[in-house]
Amino acid sequence: MDTQVISFEPHKKKILSRSDQIGHIEVDKVTISFGKGADLVEAVKETTLEIRPGEFICLLGPSGCGKSTLLNSIAGYVTPTTGSVLVDDELVKGPSPERGMVFQQYSLFPWKTVRENIAFGPKVAGEEEAECSSIANTFLAMIGLTNIANKFPSELSGGMQQRVGIARALANYPSVLLMDEPFGALDAQTRLMMQENLLSIWSEFGITVVFVTHDVDEAVFLADRILVMSASPGSVIADLKVDLPRPRVSEVSTSVGYLDLKKQCLDFIRAESLKAFEQQSM
Repeated sequence: MDTQVISFEPHKKKILSRSDQIGHIEVDKVTISFGKGADLVEAVKETTLEIRPGEFICLLGPSGCGKSTLLNSIAGYVTPTTGSVLVDDELVKGPSPERGMVFQQYSLFPWKTVRENIAFGPKVAGEEEAECSSIANTFLAMIGLTNIANKFPSELSGGMQQRVGIARALANYPSVLLMDEPFGALDAQTRLMMQENLLSIWSEFGITVVFVTHDVDEAVFLADRILVMSASPGSVIADLKVDLPRPRVSEVSTSVGYLDLKKQCLDFIRAESLKAFEQQSM
């Protein structure tokens, strides 16, 4: 897969002209519970964190620790039981095109072509047909799929579908891109190429990315900071800075800094996984 990302002025100006401080996320003492009485389940507990504009953050933790639930609260799909989530000083009350979402399942419209999927958001936002077409063409070139613009999702590989999903989320020019294990279903080689492509796109856009993963290597390779979550109920127990040079290439995985940080993450995950195992055994 070609990971080169084209320059896409003047579309990029739609983001940069607004403010260089967009994409600021504040999670303040958030607890998220589901059910009632004996069926009450606390997924996230009193979590506080701040994500600065333009940062690439990975939420890392054992299965069932509330990573996706916390991400969905930033997206506006889940309302905190207590506490608050603010994006650019505005309380999150529901989904918004300002917060693009990419899921593990590709979630494309199967009856729409690749071009139509990407143009859907701008069209709903009221853009003129010519502008929708221009945006779609820009992002098709950006993800390297111009030659399959008229194909349907069922005709694409998993990696291609996820590239379209990313392009569709970005076509609304959000201030924040939220990603819930988007590469989890891909084979190892495709996954690595998708990671490199994502970093190129992020570098070009300069927007905030919050990326959920349970894969330590993926977190270390992608992130500026890794927020490690505890076993359920989830809360942030470690905030690890990834002090590795950018742009990153696969060879960084053999560096001392990479391996040291990977060990730190694995130690946290192992300890929390043991706690979860012990809780389930009681």
